[in-house]
Amino acid sequence: MNSLPKCPKCSSEYTYEDGDRYVCPECAHEWAKDALSESAEEKRVVRDAFGNLLNDGDTVTVIKDLKIKGSSLVVKVGTKVRNIRLIEGDHDIDCKIDGIGAMQLKSEFVKKA
Repeated sequence: MNSLPKCPKCSSEYTYEDGDRYVCPECAHEWAKDALSESAEEKRVVRDAFGNLLNDGDTVTVIKDLKIKGSSLVVKVGTKVRNIRLIEGDHDIDCKIDGIGAMQLKSEFVKKA
């Protein structure tokens, strides 16, 4: 079992030590061993369309029809999405939608249920 910390950028479990640094082989992110306490405290705040704070595991509802790029499928208004996971980037919610599958959403198009 790997006792090394997960990558703070991509959450990869496959980090390794390189001198006084940790390295992630998946995203090439490097960070100092003593920087772990700082990165754990720096938690990104994600809010829904109405300003409610979102957390991992929350249930949200889609507030706008969302067309899926490269497909004829549409995520309809009122679709409930359970057990979200917050990620870094423009699309800051990672989830699975019933009937569609895994996808990423922007927090500005959901409200906390």
